[in-house]
Amino acid sequence: MKLNQIDIEKDFHPSIYKGEITPALHEYITTGLAFARALLDYNGFCLHSSAIAVDNQAVLFAAKSGTGKSTHTRLWREYFGEDKAIMINDDKPAIRWMDDGIFYAYGTPWSGKTDLNTNVKVPLAAIVLLERSDTNWIKPVDRREAVMQIYVHALKPEDGDKDKTEKLMDIVGKTAEKIPVYRMGCTISEEAVKLAYETTISGKK
Repeated sequence: MKLNQIDIEKDFHPSIYKGEITPALHEYITTGLAFARALLDYNGFCLHSSAIAVDNQAVLFAAKSGTGKSTHTRLWREYFGEDKAIMINDDKPAIRWMDDGIFYAYGTPWSGKTDLNTNVKVPLAAIVLLERSDTNWIKPVDRREAVMQIYVHALKPEDGDKDKTEKLMDIVGKTAEKIPVYRMGCTISEEAVKLAYETTISGKK
């Protein structure tokens, strides 16, 4: 696979990869992109997000780089304890629709600037579009916005790969139809964690 700066800026956290691309970093990026694009053949895709699981239910927090995804999932681990809050992946978890009709979140080795990832498969409860705010609030988004935002944060096929792009759009559409998607504004606080948990996981027990 040919690697260029566009690939890095489009699909990986740009602030991490400024400067020289070492052989190890080249391998890390190209294998991550190859995995994400191959996954499309198996009803799956990778989402730029921070994924955590509590009560065997996964929540993925997606946002632009630097918004605070990792900070929010760190607060989950501090609030619930790391025995209960399982860090699935801090940057590029996989989502896959299985034959049982359930969407699952998976850990992958590609976790950005951290090594926070776990080799687990957990039912996906929700996707949360995170943004900074002076107050804590959360609201569902309609399917049209859910499709658009999931696609924005998904790792894309190579330009011109019509077949893979169609597969991505199909699985994104199914994800938005089956999985609740929320937009959330939050502070750096336990109250934000409680609100997200009660909305995405606790209320579904």
